[in-house]
Amino acid sequence: MKREVDLVILSDVHLGTYGCRAQELLHYLYSIKPAKLVLNGDIMDIWQFKKSYFPDQHLKVIKYLFDMAYQGCEVIYITGNHDEMLRKFTNIHFGNIQLVDKLVLHLGDKRAWIFHGDVFDASIQHSKWLAKLGGWGYDRLIGLNNLMNWILVRFGKEKYSLSKRIKNSVKKAVKFISDFEQTASELAIESEYDYVICGHIHQPQIRTVVTKKGSCVYMNSGDWIENLSALEYHNGEWDMFGYEEKKDTLGKYPIHDVLLNYSLENILERVRVQSF
Repeated sequence: MKREVDLVILSDVHLGTYGCRAQELLHYLYSIKPAKLVLNGDIMDIWQFKKSYFPDQHLKVIKYLFDMAYQGCEVIYITGNHDEMLRKFTNIHFGNIQLVDKLVLHLGDKRAWIFHGDVFDASIQHSKWLAKLGGWGYDRLIGLNNLMNWILVRFGKEKYSLSKRIKNSVKKAVKFISDFEQTASELAIESEYDYVICGHIHQPQIRTVVTKKGSCVYMNSGDWIENLSALEYHNGEWDMFGYEEKKDTLGKYPIHDVLLNYSLENILERVRVQSF
């Protein structure tokens, strides 16, 4: 039985990169039945897209998202910086899927302001080539980390995150994350939102921010490269799903399920047909 959830928000999947944990994401998606699914940016990594690297598992994610929409789930795709090319198609609908740049949801008597968050990143706004270079380097670091973790697991050791260690040890990175969260929260409070929900910085979080002007709950859905996290809202309550902590509760993943006659071109054609 799939677990019913009112709302699921996930971001920063980075399909098309070596660091993307597509199989784990599929396992999670197969286990839930959300009424609404919000994809909060950087689902596909168009910055680093290569025809030579787009594995079947990545294609399965795209196909399964369409299957979820076809089966009645409302899917809202919010654009991010790594999939910014899609912003030229903002506000289009195809089937049960909507493409937007930002979103306001009414949850009971509260309002949630949802956007990717790259608008706060000066390196993207003013030096896009530098940000893209950084993304390339990050992808290579994750690839190295995956190899290292494979070796560690073979020897019975715990997995280790190089990028988390680097981020946590670099004061500028820590300050950027803190400033990002504070800026998003202050803007939400000024606009009288109850919740502000971002992605972009790959830091899963749920916390209350209080200023002189009021308070709001800041949330970040994390990513599917390192943290493997998603925000879930059900019966008026928020929860942070962590795959590594909860994967044993999800049931079996149908690894024998294969894509028959599906390629990236097939899926894109399906998008085109459903758009008209």
